[in-house]
Amino acid sequence: MSLNFSFRQIRLLLPMSMASSKGCACGTQCKSKDDEVDGETLKTLEAQYDALMKSNSKSLLRKYLTRRTFDKLKTKKTGSGSTLLDCIKSGLENHDSGVGVYAPDAEAYTVFGDLFDKIICHYHGFDRTQRHPNQDWGNIGCIGDLDPEMKYVASTRVRCGRSLAGYPFNPLLTEQQYLEMEKKCSTVLKSLPGEFQGEYYPLDGMTKDIQQQLIDDHFLFKEGDRFLQSANACRFWPKGRGIFHNADKTFLVWVNEEDHLRIISMQPGGNLGEVYTRFVNGVCEIGRKITFARSEKFGYLTFCPTNLGTAIRASVHIQLPKLASNKDELEKVAAQYSLQVRGTRGEHTEAEEGLYDISNKRRLGLTEFEAIKEMHDGIKALIDKEEKL
Repeated sequence: MSLNFSFRQIRLLLPMSMASSKGCACGTQCKSKDDEVDGETLKTLEAQYDALMKSNSKSLLRKYLTRRTFDKLKTKKTGSGSTLLDCIKSGLENHDSGVGVYAPDAEAYTVFGDLFDKIICHYHGFDRTQRHPNQDWGNIGCIGDLDPEMKYVASTRVRCGRSLAGYPFNPLLTEQQYLEMEKKCSTVLKSLPGEFQGEYYPLDGMTKDIQQQLIDDHFLFKEGDRFLQSANACRFWPKGRGIFHNADKTFLVWVNEEDHLRIISMQPGGNLGEVYTRFVNGVCEIGRKITFARSEKFGYLTFCPTNLGTAIRASVHIQLPKLASNKDELEKVAAQYSLQVRGTRGEHTEAEEGLYDISNKRRLGLTEFEAIKEMHDGIKALIDKEEKL
């Protein structure tokens, strides 16, 4: 086990009374002004909380942020200064959110645990007494091609989010930290060997020719949607952001998009085995040179709690015309395998020409291999159902 802990990671392992203590001459844990949530923030919290409770929002935030929990958490702050408002601002401003919460720093998962734990348990089916298992890539060789005849699957992708140890998440990052992280990550990416050799393209100052090429390749990520905007995930845009891809355009890394890093392996067709093998090798290469934020309870820590644990999302772009004609049946089969059905361009989008983005939903409480296998078995079941209709 690695002993390379940052100060903040050590804080996460301490009891809350120790992690938040402030030394004082009188020997007590006295609060300084910096520990207190300002009046304007409290006023905003109260007003927007009341509006959320009166709405017909079906978000997990509304479901689990009871008045009792709200009153308990509204005056708390992390060591980096993040408040409850930083965690729930997106859900307060967007009542159509599915989840509605983001972690502004790693410590938020502990300080605001009374809220995060309930949402995490609901989303991942993860009991709050559990601990995420150790990393296990499994027997890579037993994952094969989902669609050998190429009748249904247009493309396959496996990606994960990673946060750099020692840095907060988007809402608390300074411009200097964005640039510092970009330099650190781009240096590592440009040194990758073999099939991973490629180029890094910073978004800031990008030429129109390169921009158009990345758009044509469907690689270019845009400034965040309104949900991420509300969560303050797009500060100083496009400073510190960029894209890396290898020569074959089958391995990509997004720097400082939603997470510090999004590591992606992808290719046309349904050969999940090839995509997963490349993904594992690439993540391991990067992990040798960059320390990622991880906790014993939640595994790899990410900005959005839906990505905790393995932080892996394995997906296909797939056309299932018969199943899609009965969306309820499609959702029913997908749910049996804990799959998430989204539009062609991801969450909050429509299926263009019947092309769905379908992925594993569970990322926490299971190993990397189990997450991939769950997606593999689910897609196979959907194709089998389509062929029987």
